[in-house]
Amino acid sequence: MKGFKNANIYVEKKGVIKTNLGIENGLISYIGDDQSKITEPLPYEDGQVIVAGFIDEHIHGAGGFDAMDGTILALSKIATAIASEGTTSFLATTMTQSPENILKAMNAVKTYIDSAPSTGAKVIGVHLEGPFISDKHIGAQPLEYVASPSIEVFDKYNSASGNNVKIVSLAPEVDGALDLISHLNKIGVVASAGHTDAGYDDIQKAVSVGLSNITHTYNAQKPLHHREIGTVGSAMLNDQVNAEAICDLIHLSSPAIKLLIKNKPHDKFTLITDSMRAKHLPDGESELGGQKVIVKNGEARLENGALAGSTLKMNDAIKNLVLKCDVKFTDAIDYATINPAKNLKIDKFKGSIKQGKVADLTVLDGEFNVLLTIREGNIIYKK
Repeated sequence: MKGFKNANIYVEKKGVIKTNLGIENGLISYIGDDQSKITEPLPYEDGQVIVAGFIDEHIHGAGGFDAMDGTILALSKIATAIASEGTTSFLATTMTQSPENILKAMNAVKTYIDSAPSTGAKVIGVHLEGPFISDKHIGAQPLEYVASPSIEVFDKYNSASGNNVKIVSLAPEVDGALDLISHLNKIGVVASAGHTDAGYDDIQKAVSVGLSNITHTYNAQKPLHHREIGTVGSAMLNDQVNAEAICDLIHLSSPAIKLLIKNKPHDKFTLITDSMRAKHLPDGESELGGQKVIVKNGEARLENGALAGSTLKMNDAIKNLVLKCDVKFTDAIDYATINPAKNLKIDKFKGSIKQGKVADLTVLDGEFNVLLTIREGNIIYKK
């Protein structure tokens, strides 16, 4: 069988150990001391480490393309680009836009997933960010397309996607939101508080009917204040909710990241990139939802100065945590692998290296560079 011989591998519940790993039929079929089982060795050198493939539950685009382009080509190009970051699975993330544009994006995802392409990272669903958000915290979302929460409208979008919507970012304090959150909870879709002015009581009510995630914590939401802890304080205080974070050291400072990690259970903190189409491209002019974006020194901003997503690569997010935020290497890996897998309820077969799980693997060097990315047993990126 093909696999890795005598390699440093981050094995679930064992940490990073020197062992052998075999792959058959797209699954991890062997982990153990018998090197002879590995008859087709994959590229590996001393000093490298093999971890589970990264899962990005919140990413808009990369390589000059965006999920809102609503094309098979765009999804394919994003999938190929982010394989170079070690990402093996992702949610194609939409934004607040016209119903026609959102439906176009949904239809493209359905067609793409149904075609089951084997190249690049795997699209495992949709993160519907908006349009059910607060006009007080729109961030880089176009105000004109903000809409009231609606079960009927959501169902229309979800149906168009082939029932592939996995997360919905919404403002839980807006009229109709609690009914939608309850509906999402019943059908197994993650309800996430994002672009919201929700205070503590709003978040508690939302959690009671199924809210379980906070979209890019700190950003585009009611901040923490000592008399009203807002969305941010509620994210820290409530152990039930998973907190996403954009750890590019632009959206969040190192102390802000440390504070959030310190206040979350280990399995309730998740790295996201929230990247837009300019990722993997040189600085210059770009676009987000029909809005002009200027990318300078890796920062993506609208003309009014508002941050417009990121150009963050997932391996760099992990590097930032380890080198700038004093996070253990294995913890940082968990935040990009098993934690999003748990959040999306796919951890039985993805998110860590364990016999029987899908062979989604990433090989890193000592500088956090991605050397090899493997999806379902097949190489999708090689440096």
